[in-house]
Amino acid sequence: MTRLVLVLGDQLSPDIAALRDADKAQDTVVMAEVMGEATYVRHHPKKIAFCFAAMRKFAASLEADGWRVAYTTLDDEDNTQAIDRELMRRLSETGADEIIYTEPGEWRLIRLLEDFADAAPVKCRRFEDDRFLCSHAEFDRWADGRKALRMEYFYREMRRKTGLLMDGGDPAGGKWNFDPENRKPPPDGVDYGGPMQFQPDGTVEDVLSMVEIHFPNNFGKLYPFRFATDRGQVRRALAHFVQHALPRFGDYQDAMLIGERFLYHSVLSVYLNAGLLDPMEICRAAEDAWRAGDVPINAAEGFIRQIIGWREYVRGIYFREGPDYPRRNALNHQRNLPDFYWSAETDMHCVAKAVEQTRDEAYAHHIQRLMVTGNFALLSGVNPTQVHEWYLEVYADAYEWVEAPNTVGMSQYADGGILGSKPYVSSGAYIDRMSDYCKSCAYDVKQKTGDGACPFNLLYWHFLDRHRARFEGNGRMANMYRTWDRMDADRKAAVLDGAETVLAKLSKGERV
Repeated sequence: MTRLVLVLGDQLSPDIAALRDADKAQDTVVMAEVMGEATYVRHHPKKIAFCFAAMRKFAASLEADGWRVAYTTLDDEDNTQAIDRELMRRLSETGADEIIYTEPGEWRLIRLLEDFADAAPVKCRRFEDDRFLCSHAEFDRWADGRKALRMEYFYREMRRKTGLLMDGGDPAGGKWNFDPENRKPPPDGVDYGGPMQFQPDGTVEDVLSMVEIHFPNNFGKLYPFRFATDRGQVRRALAHFVQHALPRFGDYQDAMLIGERFLYHSVLSVYLNAGLLDPMEICRAAEDAWRAGDVPINAAEGFIRQIIGWREYVRGIYFREGPDYPRRNALNHQRNLPDFYWSAETDMHCVAKAVEQTRDEAYAHHIQRLMVTGNFALLSGVNPTQVHEWYLEVYADAYEWVEAPNTVGMSQYADGGILGSKPYVSSGAYIDRMSDYCKSCAYDVKQKTGDGACPFNLLYWHFLDRHRARFEGNGRMANMYRTWDRMDADRKAAVLDGAETVLAKLSKGERV
């Protein structure tokens, strides 16, 4: 019996479930670069290049390990440009008796392969993706019967399960969460040169040339290309981060600085989400550095929480909520995404810098995504589906299972509070406190009304006012409404009029 073993572009792990079940002596691994996956959204060219280069190197590593690999490049003249059609083509070529594959991370691909299996002339078997620490069944058991699915309590279960940062049955350092220590404003200087960078080798250069030809009009700069694209490089990038950046990551993980696009962030999510790193491998490296005395506990805990807590939690939400989750719109926001999310042509300095960085790097850290571009979209009432699609298109680490809950749930509150207990909205004061953006802005972050007032200040109160019926009973928002209610009528009117002016400019496509 011979089988085809499908490996997708974000499943670049040698011990992924389907490969573990396969027999390298007689089965054939199928991998394919196809337009169907490269164009279902207009991905950032850096992401396309990373995925294809990493796929080619992973295929080569499998062949070096004795596997037979049927690999299709994007410009292969026989390429059918779709995963299901490539499977059928390889089935015809090999005469295989069965197709096996590991569960994809997007409902779109799950349904495509289910439809293929219904029509295929051979049996197709799907394995659950067990690279994650929490299975679908385990997450459902944790979630069933709970009134609120809060990440903090899920995270504690993952700490107990993994033993990470535990002293017996108690959390190391006496606390589960050191987040209050991880909210420092930006430092005066950054003594870290950023994530390890890699010069393109021949394989990467070939992919870059191909991407340049086929995707010339996609948002984002292809060059310079610095990502790691194989396991050896990725492991070096991990070690570099742990040694040089992790010690100060916790303190400044929420900070933003002009000219410092990475601060002390790892940018390892690009590799982790593609399968080139294992979550426990990363977490053990951070824990070992803490136990060795090289990293403070607030940094190690904050970093590990992002992986075994938040990452696992949002995946659980995505699969539990089902295929319609990315299209939810609890607040009925209908505004189109402003053009400056593509052009960076806005007088709001924070938004312009976040978009410019996204364009150049296919990366922005979580506060830039949540409290700058996401915050403005929520305050101004942008349709969350458009916001979701933008994030999916522009970031190299974006796959729907992780991106949709972060955008639809956390950033835009479009799931109605399944993921977050309150909407993540703020005035310009938060951005001013956590960055140096406001010092160079055309708007005055201290000004609350009038022509020069920061749009975040105006839209913040407008958001609270227009959604009062939904949020005034939310205990975490009571102080905000009390502050609003204490304002005199003239000031309230000035704030709302100023916000309406900003919204009118957005509707007309005028510069904001």
